[in-house]
Amino acid sequence: MSATRWDVLLAIGAGGAVGSLARYGLSVAIPHARGEFAVATLLTNVLGCLLIGVLMAILTTTPRPHQLLRPFLGVGILGGFTTFSTFVTDTLDAATTGRILASLMYVLASVALCLIAVAAGLTATRALRRGHA
Repeated sequence: MSATRWDVLLAIGAGGAVGSLARYGLSVAIPHARGEFAVATLLTNVLGCLLIGVLMAILTTTPRPHQLLRPFLGVGILGGFTTFSTFVTDTLDAATTGRILASLMYVLASVALCLIAVAAGLTATRALRRGHA
């Protein structure tokens, strides 16, 4: 095991704080009652996936990206911003309050839109970078 990389841990921690605060801010701006369709969580995860696609395109097309770029932006900010646990809780709340169809629609929309968002971010960013090269 290699020595602890304090710069990486600090980058992840700082990014995680920023991402978590942004997620909380979005949940306050777009609140929902228990069992209702969780628009803020869906928007958070889709936007986060889009940005993850953008980041991965940048990291894979940049010859020597800064060593802290992925830990700070990917693991920290976007890891703190996106939320699987809230997605699962919102899904369970909808199901246990009798909104089974809404729960299923939420799961399908989340998975489909997040996959599309990652692919769109990756594809669009790679295309833009090729056009500017």
